[in-house]
Amino acid sequence: MKNSLLTPSVLLALALVGIGDTLFLSYYAFLNVIPGCALSGCEVVLASPYSHPLGIPFAYIGLLYYLYMLGLVILLAIDPKSLGLRLGMLIYTGIGFGLSICFELFQFFVIGALCLYCGISAVTTMLLFIAAVWHWRATRG
Repeated sequence: MKNSLLTPSVLLALALVGIGDTLFLSYYAFLNVIPGCALSGCEVVLASPYSHPLGIPFAYIGLLYYLYMLGLVILLAIDPKSLGLRLGMLIYTGIGFGLSICFELFQFFVIGALCLYCGISAVTTMLLFIAAVWHWRATRG
């Protein structure tokens, strides 16, 4: 039972990390400026025409993902044993994790560069999925 009470806190912390990362990128996307980065690939990825599908910066899409995640985590903290919320968290984080893998592979193989901020988001999404699985297992039965 302890694990099921701890998981919403872990999910909350990770959602806030994701919000911070994508809010930073969204701010720079809004200013139409490429932020500095420890890796040389950030500029290549963020300036790529692929970084704005349908004219919308991926940073905005990521920010929406993490804001929705925050709402889901808050609801899960209120009712950690809700089957619908637990399943929703598992599916939502699973889709996010799968897309993150695709985005990272796309950056590497198509764009030919990797972005540190995108990597932070991918790791955060992976950890969110792991925490969702952890919560699912801790609260079953």
